[in-house]
Amino acid sequence: MLIGIVSDTHGLLRPEACERLAGVDHIIHAGDIGAAGVISGLRALAPTTAIRGNVDRGKWADDHPQTEWLTLGGRSIYVLHNLDELDLDPAAAGVDVVVSGHSHRPKIETMDGVLYLNPGSAGPRRFTLPVALATLDLTGDALRPCIHYIG
Repeated sequence: MLIGIVSDTHGLLRPEACERLAGVDHIIHAGDIGAAGVISGLRALAPTTAIRGNVDRGKWADDHPQTEWLTLGGRSIYVLHNLDELDLDPAAAGVDVVVSGHSHRPKIETMDGVLYLNPGSAGPRRFTLPVALATLDLTGDALRPCIHYIG
């Protein structure tokens, strides 16, 4: 199972992001969506789970929780926008992957057997930070995350 992971689109769904996400089995958006149209665009590509970030306001944003705990490909995935607001011990809770956004900095790190994945920002460029998204391959026993630079 191949998961596409985006964050911090801030209302911009780039064609390059859609091209990279074409063919994934599921998409996770880790907040700061920016506009309802971003989610409908992602859902045209694959089933999509999205959470609300700190810039997501208004009636459309109420449809998205602040965190999400889901199981995909037999793996437990916890999604929140700002990793600094993590209020559980993922290893003790049996979480395999923590997905976050907010910093606009792509990062892959493993701590205490838990994969922490921040896809960076797939939206408007911020300062000199790259425009990026991630994929997570859940095929077989290993977790295989990959950052993809776009734009």
